[in-house]
Amino acid sequence: MDIYKKTVEQAQKALGERLRAARLAANLTQKALAESAGVSQKTVANAEDGQNISVETLLLLLRSLGRLSEIEQVLHDDGPSPIELARRQGHQRQRASGARGARDETDKDWRW
Repeated sequence: MDIYKKTVEQAQKALGERLRAARLAANLTQKALAESAGVSQKTVANAEDGQNISVETLLLLLRSLGRLSEIEQVLHDDGPSPIELARRQGHQRQRASGARGARDETDKDWRW
């Protein structure tokens, strides 16, 4: 699936088809998957039809299908580069510094 050539609706439809295929591969009925995930059978049917579902529902369905680990492909964390690790010298960033050199115009007129 070339996701960049699809509309959001087409991508949802493709995701629904993949959920249906995963459910069938697990030899589960919609009702059995719904009970396992703690959602209604209608929610499973909606997900498989490519309807808009919440991220929470998607995660519940994937967990019940034993496919939750596949979400790692979506949220893959490469971690910091070796250069970034060297720059940090073991220190983890706690906050963003914002754009350097960009000053608020109100700061210009302020004096002691």
